[in-house]
Amino acid sequence: MSAFSKTPGWLDWHPNPGKPHWQLPAGAVDAHCHVFGPGAEFPYAPERKYTPCDAGKAQLYALREHLGFARNVVVQATCHGSDNRAMVDALRHSGGRARGVASVERSVSDEQLQALHDAGVRGVRFNFVKRLVDVTPRDELMEIAARIAKLGWHVVIYFEAADLPGLWDFFAALPTTVVVDHMGRPDVSQPVDGPGFGLFLELMRQHPHVWSKVSCPERLSLTGPPALNGERNAYADVLPFARRVVQAFPERVLWGSDWPHPNLRDHMPDDGLLVDYIAQIAQTPALRQQLLVDNPMRLYWPEEC
Repeated sequence: MSAFSKTPGWLDWHPNPGKPHWQLPAGAVDAHCHVFGPGAEFPYAPERKYTPCDAGKAQLYALREHLGFARNVVVQATCHGSDNRAMVDALRHSGGRARGVASVERSVSDEQLQALHDAGVRGVRFNFVKRLVDVTPRDELMEIAARIAKLGWHVVIYFEAADLPGLWDFFAALPTTVVVDHMGRPDVSQPVDGPGFGLFLELMRQHPHVWSKVSCPERLSLTGPPALNGERNAYADVLPFARRVVQAFPERVLWGSDWPHPNLRDHMPDDGLLVDYIAQIAQTPALRQQLLVDNPMRLYWPEEC
């Protein structure tokens, strides 16, 4: 039994997700998911700002098979801080079918970075969402970025739309490919052609090293409907934003389930219905092939491309 108690109100992942109603392209990659613990084996960080449910590699890979994906990208969860052992353990038990995104501190040694690389890590995550982490000074992050660039890694960034103006110059100066989590969390109550989302699109237009994940509609949606009870047209308010990014930058987009959906308190989506959502944002077989296979393979398994 874990010695950790979940944060009050925490929702566990959907217990019985459906099967997608369309067939994913061969080799499809879930390019954003997590493992939490289990806490008894991989303790959660003392400095964490939430305590999740246990959600280990066995559950993650069972979901992969159920949904029809071929591979995963496991992103280090903030509840584990810079202790990457749970994520690395998942990679080592993946049979080469998973890559990872780590969280590291300035003190990380070259030997530790190489060990992470050997395990399958191909990026680091910088989190600027203050309710989730204590933000690291930018000079420290830039130093880390310069070091991981030598390994061919990229930087994943998580921020909220209102903070983009103050972060723009830092993102533009990063010396690696930069992958934005969840389209920079746009305010979907505003027009897709409005200045807020327009600024994010302009970031991608001006800086070809910036990619975006068109993920987490369940986290961004204000009016739904939620991906539950067979709803195949879920999160209609987020759809125009995701579709715009896919159409404008088809060679620089990724999709991920975000399983097990940390910090959701309103509802827990059916992961099978989330996969159905992909067909609405990438509306042709060619776009789906880029989103789910070509782009993540180029970024995470370039040796196979």
